[in-house]
Amino acid sequence: MANINSYLTFNGNCREAMRFYHNCLGGELSMQSIGESPMANNMPQIMADKILHAVLTSDEIIIMGTDMVVDTGLIKGNAVSLMLNCDSEEETKAYYEKLSKGGKSVNPLQKTFWGALFGDLIDRFGNTWLINYDKKYI
Repeated sequence: MANINSYLTFNGNCREAMRFYHNCLGGELSMQSIGESPMANNMPQIMADKILHAVLTSDEIIIMGTDMVVDTGLIKGNAVSLMLNCDSEEETKAYYEKLSKGGKSVNPLQKTFWGALFGDLIDRFGNTWLINYDKKYI
């Protein structure tokens, strides 16, 4: 069966963002810079330390990222969010606290009318996270 993974584009700070997510979520992080890739000779030298492709894997979480911005530039919006479904209230609170550092709490964690512990935030890199723990679905 096919699956969907998050692939985030950054404007030169992919390395910093992926290390932040690694610190918050744990797991394994691998990154390849443009200078380490076969395309290094075809790119401006200033791009050598930028990230061509990064992957963070942790249990069922896969987040990928790059600094390869299209010619029209990077446009951050609110059309896509990263939904983090947690296994406990403690895990939910810990992830919310870590991911919101340096960012903005949009809706603090709260028990909802649908029976979940839920909150959302915009992290310091401009990405929106929905943090959720719904005991009835675990």
